[in-house]
Amino acid sequence: MTTLYLVRHGETVDNVNQIMQGQTQGELNENGVRQAQEVSEIWRDRPLDAVIASDLKRSIDTARIIAEPHHLEVVTTPLLRERDWGDFTGRFIPDLKGEVWPDNVESLENLLSRAGEFIAYVKETFPGKQVLAVGHGIINKAIQAVYYGKSMSEVRRMMNAEVRVLEL
Repeated sequence: MTTLYLVRHGETVDNVNQIMQGQTQGELNENGVRQAQEVSEIWRDRPLDAVIASDLKRSIDTARIIAEPHHLEVVTTPLLRERDWGDFTGRFIPDLKGEVWPDNVESLENLLSRAGEFIAYVKETFPGKQVLAVGHGIINKAIQAVYYGKSMSEVRRMMNAEVRVLEL
């Protein structure tokens, strides 16, 4: 059995400013770096065989901090990227309430399909291993929805640097 430790990246400048980041790179703020360091300290003496991150900077930076005591290279994958928010990307989130969604927002079907592909990738690539994966709020929610066979709305939101455990 593969154990997946699913982590949301540390807090970013845009998280604090309520900017829809989507698939932009993002930059950890001081608190986000501290959050990643806290996870790293907690996980320092726990066995980890692999550390995976989305290929966006905010996740890679979080993963590198966590992986450092384990001397593991961070493997990146676009499967863990955040949902593509299309024309909503870069906008102030409170301003989006009630707006019609643009056609270029990644569909829920595509998001859930990517989540399923990620689960299959981890099971296939790291069978029987302890894998820590740093993703983003919405893709992590989609991964859990697929894993538990629930709707996205039934999965509790992950906070920055929160860890959830999935047995694959």
